[in-house]
Amino acid sequence: MSKIKGNNDGPNGRNETYQIGSRKEVTRAEAVKEVKAGKHPDSHVVKINGSEYVRDNPDDSKKDNVNR
Repeated sequence: MSKIKGNNDGPNGRNETYQIGSRKEVTRAEAVKEVKAGKHPDSHVVKINGSEYVRDNPDDSKKDNVNR
């Protein structure tokens, strides 16, 4: 299960910060950097309208999605 949870704190519910483990407000840029560095192998980065976001790798469970 992913330890990353989106805070839905940006315009239209976009994630500007994430909760990662015990860290409550990790910036989107830092979260993307960590995922790209392989620190969160159950997650990946997607680019939407020129901005990068963290997403959970696909599986059959909804409870471990970034946006629960």
